[in-house]
Amino acid sequence: MNKNEFEYSYVAPTEAERREIENIRKQYGGKSEKEIKLERIRKLDSFVHSFSMTLSLIIGVMGALIFGLGMAMILVWSITVFGIIVCIVGAVPVAAAYPIFLVTMKRNKEKYGEEILKLSDEILNME
Repeated sequence: MNKNEFEYSYVAPTEAERREIENIRKQYGGKSEKEIKLERIRKLDSFVHSFSMTLSLIIGVMGALIFGLGMAMILVWSITVFGIIVCIVGAVPVAAAYPIFLVTMKRNKEKYGEEILKLSDEILNME
């Protein structure tokens, strides 16, 4: 080697190693503002959909059980008049379950929509 020459070697991590290092680093670092807002949007969106679905399912299932009781009264116990009344009472919530879903979904979208749009605009403007 000549005294005037300088020799060095540099080894950079591969793309796969870089992704692995970044994933490990994310576990120990705090969440960025963008990640916090994105998590909040996901929770709000999930709540809007799941609350409406859960409420309508509970009402529909309860109505179906009452309707089934009325059918049992008619077919098994031969209590026709009261069985018909119980069937009608049970059919009302079954029929109302889907409209209740639509109403609660619309109400929750109106209630949380503004916050979701505001957060999404903030996230999109960060990039």
